[in-house]
Amino acid sequence: MEDGYRDLQLVLRGSSRSVKSKEISSKVWKIIGLIVVYALLAFAALIVIFPFYWMIITSLKSGEEINRLVPTFFPEVIRWSNYSDAMAKLDFGTLLRNTLIVGIFSTLGTLITSILAAFAFSKLNFKGRDMMFSIFLGTMMIPGEMMVISNYISVSRLGLTSSGLTGIYIANIIPFMVSVFYIYLLRQNFKQIPDALYLAAKVDGKGDWTFLWKVMVPLAAPTLITILILKLMGAWNSYVWPNLVAQNQKEYYMMTNGLRNSFNVASDIDQYGVQMAATVVVTVPLLLVFIFFRKYIMKGVGRAGIKG
Repeated sequence: MEDGYRDLQLVLRGSSRSVKSKEISSKVWKIIGLIVVYALLAFAALIVIFPFYWMIITSLKSGEEINRLVPTFFPEVIRWSNYSDAMAKLDFGTLLRNTLIVGIFSTLGTLITSILAAFAFSKLNFKGRDMMFSIFLGTMMIPGEMMVISNYISVSRLGLTSSGLTGIYIANIIPFMVSVFYIYLLRQNFKQIPDALYLAAKVDGKGDWTFLWKVMVPLAAPTLITILILKLMGAWNSYVWPNLVAQNQKEYYMMTNGLRNSFNVASDIDQYGVQMAATVVVTVPLLLVFIFFRKYIMKGVGRAGIKG
């Protein structure tokens, strides 16, 4: 009897040791996996961050130091004057004014058209609605560059490109007041609002207009904020169309046009550092906007993607 009891104890001890060894092995492999994952993430982060670091240190170098065969990873002599020279060379105030005016008004126009179209495609029942929406989505397959010529012919025939600064503003705003992608994004968000809520509002005597602005727009606020931020960023980064309608007139340039056309680095090596300082000045606002509003962007896009 005692021998059987001892054998049972030995078996239990062996099994407990086996379980413990498996737990330890599992923890070790889990730790190794975490180390590998974080190492890969750190490496990827360095790859992403390095161009920004190189841009910043280059903006603080002299042209002679930038032109060396062996690059330096930190400026030997920090030239803060590159930034003051860049601001003067860019005419930053004019560029900022033009970009903000075009960006704000085109964004407001996009919000209005997106809200109205998304409401119609999500809540109103009319003949051919789904087919029309499919055609809208199909236009997303057409590259924007293919519509540049037709848009330019249109604004030219309206006389906008030759009617001064106001005409240039209108030419930069009107073609971009409608975005099929933002209509789709907002429509997906509107479809998450129960139809029962819409029908209850109709029973209470509320019209479509009241229901839209009092109920649907507040509920879709994260997506609307996302559209607002992305549209402003797009206006800040736009280059081809503003450069086309400006017709090489500096007083009509927007931010990226001024950055591209205000420097001639081929004739002056020192202009490399100044141009890179101007690039930092133009890039930092967008970077700050993304850092402070990234949760709204992720939330808005995430909510729009829950329901098809």
